[in-house]
Amino acid sequence: MTMTMNRRGFLKGAAGLTFFIGVGGLSSVRSEAAVGTLDVNHWLTIRADGSIRIVFPSTEMGQSSYSTLPQILAEELDAAWDDVEIEQLNADDRRFGNQLFGGVLYTAGSTGTQFYFDPMRKAGGQARDVLLQIAAREWGVDKASLRTEPSVVLGPDGQQAGYGELAALGSRDVTVPDAETVPLKDPSAFRIIGQDLPRRDVPAKSTGQAEYAIDVEVPNMAYAAVLRAPVEDEVPLSINDAAAREVPGVIDIVTVPDGVAVVAESLWSALGARGLLEVEWSTTSPFRTSKSEETLAEYAAAVSAPEASGATWAEKGDAPAAIGNADRQYSQLYLSDYAYHAQIEPMAAVAAVDADGQGAEVWAGTQTQSWTARTVSEVLGIPVESVRLNMMTMGGGFGRRTALMQNYVRDAVLCSKAIGRPVKVIWPREDDLKQGTFRPAAAQKLEAGLTADGKLDGWYHKVATPTVIGFFNPVRWDAVNPNDVISMRGAESKFYGIKDFRADHLIMERHARLAPYRGIGASYTAFAAECFMDELAEQARRDPLEFRLDLVSENPRGRHLLEKVAEMSDWYNRGDRNLGLSFAGYSSSMAAGVAEVEVDADSGEIQITNFWAAIDAGLIVTPDNALNQIEGGIVFGISMALSEKIDIENGEVVQSNFWDYEITRASQMPEIEIYVAEVDAPPVGVGEVGTPMVPAAIANAFYAAQGKRLRHMPFTPDRVTATLET
Repeated sequence: MTMTMNRRGFLKGAAGLTFFIGVGGLSSVRSEAAVGTLDVNHWLTIRADGSIRIVFPSTEMGQSSYSTLPQILAEELDAAWDDVEIEQLNADDRRFGNQLFGGVLYTAGSTGTQFYFDPMRKAGGQARDVLLQIAAREWGVDKASLRTEPSVVLGPDGQQAGYGELAALGSRDVTVPDAETVPLKDPSAFRIIGQDLPRRDVPAKSTGQAEYAIDVEVPNMAYAAVLRAPVEDEVPLSINDAAAREVPGVIDIVTVPDGVAVVAESLWSALGARGLLEVEWSTTSPFRTSKSEETLAEYAAAVSAPEASGATWAEKGDAPAAIGNADRQYSQLYLSDYAYHAQIEPMAAVAAVDADGQGAEVWAGTQTQSWTARTVSEVLGIPVESVRLNMMTMGGGFGRRTALMQNYVRDAVLCSKAIGRPVKVIWPREDDLKQGTFRPAAAQKLEAGLTADGKLDGWYHKVATPTVIGFFNPVRWDAVNPNDVISMRGAESKFYGIKDFRADHLIMERHARLAPYRGIGASYTAFAAECFMDELAEQARRDPLEFRLDLVSENPRGRHLLEKVAEMSDWYNRGDRNLGLSFAGYSSSMAAGVAEVEVDADSGEIQITNFWAAIDAGLIVTPDNALNQIEGGIVFGISMALSEKIDIENGEVVQSNFWDYEITRASQMPEIEIYVAEVDAPPVGVGEVGTPMVPAAIANAFYAAQGKRLRHMPFTPDRVTATLET
């Protein structure tokens, strides 16, 4: 099916066309004074000056999607990359929504390239076909006789015309081919995909020119600092703001749903005055009794109870029966704490509510245009179409900016509405951590059977943890309950061929604010599963690698990764080196990793000296960036494995900044070697795949070093010391 181009099809100025017949019959086309643009579809516009505007539907937080996604379209268009201009999309779920998230504009879970790869290829292919049709019409030749070089169409007799020139010639008698049937390039013809083109966002970030939400300045703007309730669900009962109002520059004190905002002419005035607020908070919240140690004990007791079971997350065969009938049974408990995203840029937003309250302009860095606009719409009670959103680049996300209700945006809107001026809200690091939304604590029980000859015979993975979706997006929870991919990702162990398999979610009571985290559930389910796999191998008196290879007989790509990482780490000749193996992944991306560690038994410090990783993430669009993403994921995994944890006492977060929430320092990083498989398969994402395999690889290497098992993540020095003393 084809369709006639009729939407802003062609706007052409007083262009005159001149055909030049050169020596040897070579011809070229030139347009004079052309000011036309060609919109083949909603993804791009080709201007008469040769520039090509491509829509970027995701949001940028350091992962380089800002360059990667337009490169996919530019490839099929056969555009010269230097001709491409990138336009950040701020709204339009209907045409650009990510269907992997139900059609909303949402950047998370390594889904950007995975989802947009096909539609952006097809959009580029449509545009290239239209340009060929225009050239064929003008030159009176068969379209099949034409070909393209970057941003140029070439004819059979030496004719050539730039894309801008063709755009200026108009769309008369041209049809847009159907996206489902438009011819696409053979991968062997790729000029852009698979190449390391310079990232478009890096120069501005490297020179300090990039503008984040925290940098936004608009005329007549005020600043707000919010004193928030120390415990979730508490509210101010009384407020003495007399001293705060005396601070020079203070404009107003505004009550927001979970706190009190000081609005001032400068951020420093707002922060200073905030410190003078005297607020009596309510003391009736059930979260007042929350203590993270007790929470984890509660979850551990639940998952360890005889016959414990929950909502079935994944199932194949009859795992309980297989385990019960196996020659040997084995089970183990694993724990993991709350963890903070630790993104570089704290939360910030600017809002300017219209004088009549019927619209607003907002500047924010979030992982979702749709829900940010929804936040503003709900707060003001206005149509979402009345929200003018400006999506800003972000200093990291890792799931922190994905909530259905963006609280910091909400507060900026409320403050702006209250004072009738634009207001910027900034969360200092202490606010970002104290009021953080965290990866949930989890207790996991693994049960399995072994045959007499040392093979796996049944696998039952029970995960006791709250629903994350139920907190950060209750609307979605209503639709998916009880299947929470955020809490349970990875427990499906999909890369192994286990005949009798089951994974259950014991949906526990929530005792803290929660959010998706890098690797989501796989950040802890893979830790438990891959530690357990090593323990089973030991019970079976088999090499951990050989034990796993039994389970990937029907997964040749997974087997290749295990064999490759064994080769990279010289696994079979490890001698007295302390190596630990793990095989995990994220969604459909697979990863095998080997960690080499040294342990200081006196201090309890674990030093990772080497890490080898073999990755299969389908087609790699931008190789160097993929390596950066995978390496970053491994670094993230090392940090969360060794040190990152949140403590909660009486409902309050204990940690307040990076001095007491420790992330792994550069000096603690090992040599990292990464292999990325070249496969004939669609891209499935590189942003998360580096993380889930890491903790188990470290824990298994620790066992190789000390003969003791680490079953509680993170592996802090005090826990390591305690483990060694048992």
